[in-house]
Amino acid sequence: MNTSSKSKITVYDIVSIALMAAIVYVVTNFRISIPTPIGKAMIHFGNVFCLLSGLLLGGKRGGLAAGLGSMFFDLFSEWATSAPFTLVFKFVMAFVCGTIAYGNGAMAKNTKRNTVAAILGAISYTILYTSKNIISGFFFLRNPWQTVMVDAAYKGGISLTNAIIAVVVAVILAPLFREALTKAGIYEKLWRPKEA
Repeated sequence: MNTSSKSKITVYDIVSIALMAAIVYVVTNFRISIPTPIGKAMIHFGNVFCLLSGLLLGGKRGGLAAGLGSMFFDLFSEWATSAPFTLVFKFVMAFVCGTIAYGNGAMAKNTKRNTVAAILGAISYTILYTSKNIISGFFFLRNPWQTVMVDAAYKGGISLTNAIIAVVVAVILAPLFREALTKAGIYEKLWRPKEA
């Protein structure tokens, strides 16, 4: 077995994940809370940076940054019980986005591909989030089906609004951030082949 093909986690990996997670956490605090039939939802800019994490860091690192930053937001807010779900759902959003954007050597440099990647990442999150709300509302909270569906439609609409904002803004910001990271000499260090 050839162990030289294993990649190491570098300091740049750790710092980039931590920095993007911190940014996701901070920007999620800028929100508008909206009451729903079962709880609350919010319009916020956290999803912009979740998708941007995928577009800048790729699937795995971007997913970790998005998931961790969003999870910590939930832990320190009224949504603490949702934190484990948020970790997974936001990871999936950025992972899908980053994996598609960097697939087949594209390196997230194709705007059309990045747009499709961001759309699919946002859709994956919206499906997971809405499904969780339906399951928890009906089976665990024992709310009437009609109430659960009204709540899901309401939260789903808010989630789609967040998704549209996130896709547009993330796709616009990604090349600007990439250019800044390249000029600083950081982008190449994040994407050079890992040594064994």
